[in-house]
Amino acid sequence: MDKLLIAGGVPLAGEIAISGAKNAALPLLCAALLTREPVTFTNVPHLNDIGTMLRLLAQMGVKVNRENSKIPAGTQSVGAGDALKEVPLGDTVTLDASGLNNAVAPYEMVKTMRASILVLGPLLARAGEARVSLPGGCAIGARPVDQHIKGLTAMGAEIAVEQGYVHAKAARLKGARLFTDMVTVTGTENLMMAACLAQGETVIENAAREPEVVDLANCLVAMGARISGAGGDVIRIHGVEVLHGATHRIMPDRIETGTYLCAAAATGGEVRLTGTSSAYLDAVIDKLMDTGCEVISERDAIRLKAPPRLTATSIRTAPYPAFPTDMQAQFMAINAVAEGTAVIRETIFENRFMHAVELIRLGADIRIDGNTAFVKGVPKLDGATVMATDLRASASLVIAGLVAQGETLIERIYHLDRGYEGLESKLAALGARVRRVK
Repeated sequence: MDKLLIAGGVPLAGEIAISGAKNAALPLLCAALLTREPVTFTNVPHLNDIGTMLRLLAQMGVKVNRENSKIPAGTQSVGAGDALKEVPLGDTVTLDASGLNNAVAPYEMVKTMRASILVLGPLLARAGEARVSLPGGCAIGARPVDQHIKGLTAMGAEIAVEQGYVHAKAARLKGARLFTDMVTVTGTENLMMAACLAQGETVIENAAREPEVVDLANCLVAMGARISGAGGDVIRIHGVEVLHGATHRIMPDRIETGTYLCAAAATGGEVRLTGTSSAYLDAVIDKLMDTGCEVISERDAIRLKAPPRLTATSIRTAPYPAFPTDMQAQFMAINAVAEGTAVIRETIFENRFMHAVELIRLGADIRIDGNTAFVKGVPKLDGATVMATDLRASASLVIAGLVAQGETLIERIYHLDRGYEGLESKLAALGARVRRVK
């Protein structure tokens, strides 16, 4: 199993490009199930979760064509017969679901990826039936799928949860007024996709407002869907008979952007991130400026210059547009070496402080009380061996390792490969001393 070895103490400096957003790409790939015509996506990131989703779609009968401009292997096609083969991913993917013949998402393919539940709505709307394994993923909380089931049931689906699978049937879904008990991004996306082919109007209240939801809505509209209100807490969808093909560029990854900004801030560096926008990161950038960083927003880039030492800043996670839970761990890492004490309140997931124990191994002064962490900044961290517990926890350990004196060895970095494209090469381009070891 691969590990990441970091020799810390080097300020990050230079310029790198930000990849397409994982959390936008996964639902977008599922949206191709809604039409018999090819759908092409550009700016697709090279990530393990993307590979898993493409193999899942391929075993359903979807033709997957990957045009590769970053890896010399060229164009590769994957059909249902070789769906499980490991092949390099490309940055342009065309999906043709005209031959959809297997509306099942098996456990062995989705057990490591929660986003697999996103095939439920499109499959049900298009094929009239779906059998999807209850998903797995990072161990950061329950994240139930009951809101997905509640919404689809209100649209006329017959749903049973049996032997670890969600089994749904509906001759044709019918528009309905849906209210989610909690703000759920994947729930909003699943219901929005299903409603595109439903009969009549569907109204989703208490909808998630994340930019990734807007990106999905923009793609669906390009495919012929009638959607209004995406980006607000009420989304209206007028169902249509069929959707057609389209070409869509996946938005930049705002969490990857925020992670590299935090890495530069913690190391006292100066970086420019291209192919991204501050428009998705207002809450994060405000907090980085509170730490003393200078942040300059350009049209398609962000510059950050860090002070000699950061000032501690408290955060409270909440649904978009408030501070994102996916940036909480990274801010815990930078607060660990900032001047002063920060209070971090996690309101989204009940088990998302597992990285704190590992940061303490590096010398951080952190105390946990329920869903609140108290982080007192220390002058320095010392390298040690630590273990990643989930995707964003992994990122926090990388940031801490970049700051720590000596060498830090991060185990179980397969979590990083789920959400950060070319992490070690991008860090190396900014001057970090980092390498992958077996």
